[in-house]
Amino acid sequence: MLGRVRGWHRRHWRDRSKAERVELQSLATWHGSIWVFPLGWLLLPMVGGLAHRPVAVALGMLLVAVVVLQCAAASRWLRPALDHYLGRAALPPRALRGPAVLLGLALAVIVALASVGGFDPVATRLAVGAALMSFGLPYALTVSVRAFLRRAAGLAALILAAFAIVRPSAPGLFATAVVTAFGAAFSLTAARCGAWTLSVLWEAERAREIEARLAVAEERLRFGRDLHDVLGRNLSVISLKSELAVQLARRGRPEAVEQMIEVQRIAQQSQREVRDVVRGYREADLGVELAGAEGVLSAAGIACEVRADTAGLPARVQSALGWVVREAATNVLRHGDAGRCSVELAVLEGRVVLAVENDGAAENDGATEPAAGDGSGLAGLRERLTAVAGTLEAGPVGKGRFRLVAEVPLGREASEVLS
Repeated sequence: MLGRVRGWHRRHWRDRSKAERVELQSLATWHGSIWVFPLGWLLLPMVGGLAHRPVAVALGMLLVAVVVLQCAAASRWLRPALDHYLGRAALPPRALRGPAVLLGLALAVIVALASVGGFDPVATRLAVGAALMSFGLPYALTVSVRAFLRRAAGLAALILAAFAIVRPSAPGLFATAVVTAFGAAFSLTAARCGAWTLSVLWEAERAREIEARLAVAEERLRFGRDLHDVLGRNLSVISLKSELAVQLARRGRPEAVEQMIEVQRIAQQSQREVRDVVRGYREADLGVELAGAEGVLSAAGIACEVRADTAGLPARVQSALGWVVREAATNVLRHGDAGRCSVELAVLEGRVVLAVENDGAAENDGATEPAAGDGSGLAGLRERLTAVAGTLEAGPVGKGRFRLVAEVPLGREASEVLS
């Protein structure tokens, strides 16, 4: 049973993005408002405010049934209304015709109860608010604010006119106007403010995705330019010299051999330059990775504390540890539900130790590693650390905590400089 609960939590909450979590929470709040407020405003006053006469009791039961149907219809159309507001999908034509008919029926029953004196005046006004709120929450997401206010004002005028006919009372009409205005204002504010917040959040989410794609595209362009600069000149020289060697060979000139030797030298030089470009492309700067990890984790709502001094560390050590920081930050974001993360870099007795620890870890974090040689995950990090005689340890260190420790020995000269 506990495993099912954890699986449900992982699928429906932990694996969702920040925007998806906020949207799920907003929908739950709206659904609760649709049911709690209308039924609370209707059922509680009805206990003592409904007259014990057959006609009044029959109309009261009918009103309860209609309001329950209103709440069910509002919950049914809440998600399509939100998708319509966020521009995900068009609202089906005449989607709100049924809820509108139920609203009209509920108001007609309330007016009938008031006309026969079957409802307490206070309970009558609260019932009007209940009928309006169950319809207003999803409806506020389907029309503009101006249209909502204009139609709400028209409906309020009709309600006041009906009560003026059946129960003409200045205090009663004022109370009805106040309750009607409150129901419309609450529906509009609760729906539009939450939906506007969601739209801004999703826009920021899309902006971050676009920024990430642009960063990848920019890095590819830079890499392409570097390769073009390295290979363009050398390939042109190789083409010219090989053509010259062909012409000399056709004429039986011994200089053709020298030209082909030069072509071979330039080709080998090009190979070395391409390897240098690729090596530089794959190297990670430790200082940049530490700053990037802190920024990314903080932006994700994770309190990140970094204590590190990279001055004096050899370039190869910094590159290897930079990949460790990048992979550790990625794991903190992808796995578990961390709230705090600490990154500490220290030089101890001729070796540099990098420790990354976070809370909110799932039970299987780090348990499954990719196969060696794929260049990713903990197995890929161990390969990179092995190149500098380093080691990597990772695993849980307590309830919900995960710790990753990388150690790299330093040469004697580097140790003396750092000390």
